Amino acid sequence: MNSLVNGLGAKGWWVAFQGIVAREVLRFVHQRERFLGALVRPLVWLFVFAAGFRAALGIAIIPPYETYIPYEVYIVPGLIGMIQLFNGMQGSLSMVYDREMGSMRVLLTSPLPRGFLLVARLLGGVVVSVLQVAAFLLIVRLYGIDLPAWAPLTVLPALLLNGLMLGALGMVLASTIRQLENFAGVMNFVVFPLFFLSSALYPLYRMEEAGELLWWLCSLNPFTHGVELIRFALYGQVDGQALAVVTGATLLFAALAVRGYSPARGMGSRAPSAG
Repeated sequence: MNSLVNGLGAKGWWVAFQGIVAREVLRFVHQRERFLGALVRPLVWLFVFAAGFRAALGIAIIPPYETYIPYEVYIVPGLIGMIQLFNGMQGSLSMVYDREMGSMRVLLTSPLPRGFLLVARLLGGVVVSVLQVAAFLLIVRLYGIDLPAWAPLTVLPALLLNGLMLGALGMVLASTIRQLENFAGVMNFVVFPLFFLSSALYPLYRMEEAGELLWWLCSLNPFTHGVELIRFALYGQVDGQALAVVTGATLLFAALAVRGYSPARGMGSRAPSAG
């Protein structure tokens, strides 16, 4: 098998990568309900939740903002993070489904390294999440929320890194979930604590006012740092702490995902019983 891999060459690796990413994008394009669903959630929060809290929740001048801002402006990075979070979980559901149907088994029997195939699949999911975020940002601008003109460009690296982190987390879940019907419960157990125990909806200083334990939980949440990475990137700035945490979490989750799909352990299968 090593000779087959060596014989592929750089072009063969690139063609394989393109094919895996294109498969994910085409699947997304053909699933219009998935695209609409990805936008409905954040738009409901923006048009309903943010409107209701505009008067009740004031936002102090905190970085990267240089003046007081309306709540709608504050919540935009959190809603972008929500899009990528749900996309990452959707990707893990897709992997569990593919594993049940056998297509993931076929992909992982190719001569290419297992880690390469999983990373290519992960990047395909990230591309899909970036497309979803681009549509959301267009609606946000039409809604009248002011963002810097260059925001779609400066936020792109943050979207890629945050998407990799959340996609890798989804892969970790996919490698541990045995059956498709168990996925919904596991996803809810992961998604809602990640989202609500973060700075997506409220600044961390508000969490600290509510309780020190709550503040610590939010501060340790990698999704918090993903949202802050996006928030600063929208204004052409870099949050060094958020960048370090998201990078470290991405590497950790990716390593766990590859290990979960290692040949020695099988594809999430139970160890054979004795006898």
